[in-house]
Amino acid sequence: MKACAPLTIRIFIKLALSLVALSFNFHLVAQAQDWPTKPVRLVIPFPPGGGSDVVGRIIAKQLSDVLQQQVVVDNRSGAGGSIGTEFVVKSNPDGYTLLLGSTSEIAVNPNLYRLNYNTVSDLTPIGVVATSPMMIISAPGFSAKTIKDIEALARQKPGELNVASAGNGTITHLSGELFKNINNLKWTHVPYKGTGPALSDLMGGQVQLMFVTAPPVLGLIKSNKVNLIAVSGKTRMPEFPDTPTVLESGGSSYSVDNWYGIFAPSKTPGEIVKKLSVALNQAVKTPELANALKAQGAEAGGMSVAEFVGYVKGEFDKWGTVIKAGNIKVD
Repeated sequence: MKACAPLTIRIFIKLALSLVALSFNFHLVAQAQDWPTKPVRLVIPFPPGGGSDVVGRIIAKQLSDVLQQQVVVDNRSGAGGSIGTEFVVKSNPDGYTLLLGSTSEIAVNPNLYRLNYNTVSDLTPIGVVATSPMMIISAPGFSAKTIKDIEALARQKPGELNVASAGNGTITHLSGELFKNINNLKWTHVPYKGTGPALSDLMGGQVQLMFVTAPPVLGLIKSNKVNLIAVSGKTRMPEFPDTPTVLESGGSSYSVDNWYGIFAPSKTPGEIVKKLSVALNQAVKTPELANALKAQGAEAGGMSVAEFVGYVKGEFDKWGTVIKAGNIKVD
C-alpha cells in the first residue's frame, strides 16, 4: 500500500493540473466571447503629430464607434518604433492592447536592427488600415520631368544624381534603393536627419530627387515648390490624376506602398482576432475614414487576416532583400 502512495499522489496532481488548465481555457473562451468589455488601447510607436499618429487617431475613432468601446491612443515612441512595438509584443494577449504598425517597424526594422522580438512570429496581423504611395519628387529647376528622363540621366552621368532621404534605412531611402536596383542605376544617396531638412535642401536645389511619403509634401506639390514626377502605387492618386505611376512610366516592376495596419500579440485568442478583423473592415469602409485618409494622401485598406498575414511576410522579405543587396547599415 505504501508503494502505491506516490503513484496516487502523481495521478491526483495531474488531475488537478488538468482541471486548472481546463478552467483557464473556459475562462479564455468566455473572455473572448464577451470581448470587448472595457476600453482598448491602441499603441502608436511614434510621437504625436507624425503620419502614424494621424492615421492611428483616425482609425481609433472609427473603431470606437464600431466596437461600442473607447479605443484609446497611447503614443510610445523611440528606437524607430521598436519600443512601442516591443511593448505590445510583451502585453497580455487579451485583445485590449493593439499596435498601429507600419512598413518601417514591421518590415524594415527587423532587417536592420537586432531586436528582442520577431515581428512575423510575435505579432498577429489583423488588417490594413491605410496605404499610401511614395511620391517621387524633384527640385523645381531639375531637368528630368519623367521617370524615363531620370533613368536616362542616371545612366548618362552615373553617380552624379543626388537623391535625398530622411536617413539611412528609412522607407524614403529604401524606396529609392529598390527603384535603383530594379533599373540597374547608379546615383549618390544623401541621407538627412529627418524629412524636413531633406525637403529644405531639395527645394533649394542642393539635391535633385527624393522618394517621400505623401503627408509632408502634398502642400509643397500644390504650391509648385517641388515637382511631382510619379507615384509608386499600382494606381494613380485621385488628388493628382494627371501624374502617372512608375509602372505606367517606365515599364519596370517597381511598386511601393507605405502601409499602416493593426496588430495584436501573437497568442491573442482566435475569436478575438476574428472580431477585430470584422470590426476593422467595417471601420475602414466608413466615408468619414475614407475622407480623413484622403486628406493625408492615403486610401483605406481592407484585407482578411489571412491576406494580411501573407502581405506582411512578403513586405518583410522584400525590404530584407533591398537592405542586403545594398549592404545598408543604420547610422
